Amino acid sequence: MTIDPSSIPNFGGQPEPQPQGPAGPVVPDQDLVKQLLDQMELKYVVDDEGDLAAPWEQFRTYFMFRGEDEQAVFSVRTFYDRPHKIDEKPQLLESIDDWNRRTLWPKVYTHTHDDGTVRLIGEAQMLIGTGVDINHFVSSTVSWVRAAIEFDKWLVEQLGLEEDVNEAEKPEDDE
Repeated sequence: MTIDPSSIPNFGGQPEPQPQGPAGPVVPDQDLVKQLLDQMELKYVVDDEGDLAAPWEQFRTYFMFRGEDEQAVFSVRTFYDRPHKIDEKPQLLESIDDWNRRTLWPKVYTHTHDDGTVRLIGEAQMLIGTGVDINHFVSSTVSWVRAAIEFDKWLVEQLGLEEDVNEAEKPEDDE
């Protein structure tokens, strides 16, 4: 099973081409996701547990397959690396509640670590056990990746983190 390059939605805001894929449902697998990531020109790695991960500067997006047979699920889960303080959690929850109300994906939630730092996780899932239309799979996966990137940008704006981002991008002085 291969992906027709014209089926990859573009990131430039122009109309997306109409995908051409195999007739009938397919059960996606990791090789299909690798092909899609290659065509999107995204770097990826396979972690110790066998999951695909695409790393960005402030987050990592995982492409995971869980379950078997008719219960099989494809999950795109993004772990945002920016730590937040526990006392910022109420504002953080208010912001992500707003995001979750306004958007379909990723649905974002918090995870509080033992050291008291709060990090965010975004997730979108699709049942794939009985097969899915290849065009739906491709467009959903691309949309989920795009939305994961957009969430990070949106959160930076919402919480006024632009200064933190700009500081991280500044080169260090050579003294």
